Amino acid sequence: MLTKNAAGVAARKRLSMTVNGRAVEIEIDIRESLLDVLRDRLQFTGVKQGCSVGECGACTVLLDGTPVNSCIYLAAWAHGKTVTTIEGIAQDGKLSPVQEAFVEEGAIQCGFCTPGLVLSTTAMVESGHTYTHDEVRRELSGHLCRCTGYQKIVEAAERALRDAESAVDESPV
Repeated sequence: MLTKNAAGVAARKRLSMTVNGRAVEIEIDIRESLLDVLRDRLQFTGVKQGCSVGECGACTVLLDGTPVNSCIYLAAWAHGKTVTTIEGIAQDGKLSPVQEAFVEEGAIQCGFCTPGLVLSTTAMVESGHTYTHDEVRRELSGHLCRCTGYQKIVEAAERALRDAESAVDESPV
């Protein structure tokens, strides 16, 4: 359903999307960012507001498996899509392999940048591609870490990728 404001311009829209495996329907202002809807309206507070211009990566979510900066992505554009936030990657109270790699490598300091970095790493792992050290750094380059823990973050991403490769190599054919 689409309503119009006094000037006859569409102002509100019914948004249907899947968030962390659950169907969500919510009425939104067509000017709302996906960040605002996820964080403020749906209470997925793992989605962080950092720079508000798509430069820091704190607001990164997966949209149909692709990392996007939710602060500059209109919620209306997510209609019919699947959104994954950091709250959606642990299963049955158990950390995902990527989250485990970040913990084991000491890549979590203040934690502000961690959700976005974990989701971008998750997208790399799920892609099935093999990444070189430089490619991992490039894939994570859209994220800013206030604590400057970049080396540990890259090591965690590389560990998650290695672990995923090992799991594929060990699976029965």
